[in-house]
Amino acid sequence: MCTNYTDLNKACPKDTYPLLSIDQLVDGAAGHQILSNLDAYSGYNQIRMSPYDEEKTTFIIKLPNFSTESCLFELKNAGVTYQRLLKV
Repeated sequence: MCTNYTDLNKACPKDTYPLLSIDQLVDGAAGHQILSNLDAYSGYNQIRMSPYDEEKTTFIIKLPNFSTESCLFELKNAGVTYQRLLKV
């Protein structure tokens, strides 16, 4: 099943939180003896969506209506929201 969030993304204001570039990430890691990594698989699914915003992701199927409780990769500001939470 696919849902199209194009209209929702157009209606949402863009979050201007700055994303780090690859160069900034590499420069930040340079000179350190120990490097670790973060397996961010399903990372967006761990971000709880505001109940106010859940209703905006609702879609209708033969069963009861369905809305998501976690952040969707397809949403306009998902990437910056994820990055902001990683910086905390």
